Amino acid sequence: MKTMLKSATMLAGLLLAGNALADETLTLANWLPPSHPLVKDVMEPFAASIAEATDGRVKVNILPAPLGPPPAQYDLAVNGVADITFGVQGYNPGRFRTTNLAEIPFWGDTAEITSVAYWRTWEELLQKAGEYDDVHVLGVFTHGPGDIFMKGKDLSSLSAIDGAKIRVGGGIVHELVSALGGVPVEGPSSQTYEMLSQGVADGITFPMESVNFFGLTDIVDQAMVIPGGLFNTSFFVVMNKDTWNGLTPEDQEAIDSVSGEALARLAGQAWDAADKAGYEAMQGKVTFHDATPEQVAEIKEKTQSVVDAKLSEIDDTGLSSKEAYDLMKKNVEELQGE
Repeated sequence: MKTMLKSATMLAGLLLAGNALADETLTLANWLPPSHPLVKDVMEPFAASIAEATDGRVKVNILPAPLGPPPAQYDLAVNGVADITFGVQGYNPGRFRTTNLAEIPFWGDTAEITSVAYWRTWEELLQKAGEYDDVHVLGVFTHGPGDIFMKGKDLSSLSAIDGAKIRVGGGIVHELVSALGGVPVEGPSSQTYEMLSQGVADGITFPMESVNFFGLTDIVDQAMVIPGGLFNTSFFVVMNKDTWNGLTPEDQEAIDSVSGEALARLAGQAWDAADKAGYEAMQGKVTFHDATPEQVAEIKEKTQSVVDAKLSEIDDTGLSSKEAYDLMKKNVEELQGE
């Protein structure tokens, strides 16, 4: 009897130990203010969805302080400094060439459609380029369509951009602004208020959300809204490969169920809601000029060489840029029709 009791106690101990080992708390690196839409409306709900999908076996702790600057985020996941990271591929120029597809002009007027179409294209084709082989990809998506905002210049004409110093975040938008006759001035989004108020920049390229979030509604007074957007910015969410491989197949499947397209849709909807709030906050303060069909045609003509060059970089990965473009276009059109 004592032997049986001892065996039962040992078995219970082993089961408890197994359950303890099965529970995981993953760290998610964060480099943005906690009030930013990408944190409160995307990363926090995503973390909660992981806990729910895994019945609490896997929890995600969003770190309160940055582990490194924005360009370091991808490598923080590669090296296991954090289990999960998110960031902007464009902060690492030349490293991610397939993202060019999502960032070119005129894809659409909602982040949700562009993001879901982008994920579907990445999953079916772009991942074959192998650019993310050193991590497990949880999602890729874009923010809302980017436009041009300026202070003190009438943006009803594209000529207002000629020679103007326009703050850009790097990547394709740098070349697009140059093609339109502007002078790109690179700087982090967190410094746009100072850049504009001190005259370092005459204008900015931003989605509607960012103008409001970074407190620029009292500085900029003109906007040119370009149908489909002048640009998009691509984002990634990735997990350290060893961390992913250390999870049970059941938990991997559960996390995948709330990642990928589900995460792209969540992020897209969050950006769209933030863009709407940003647009509303600018009413009565900013004069909006919708680009005319003639202006759109001029923008296309001036930027086509930039788009062609950026798409050709996809060919350098071994994939066909034409196949990638056609697939993205098909996915966007299908989502627009739903």
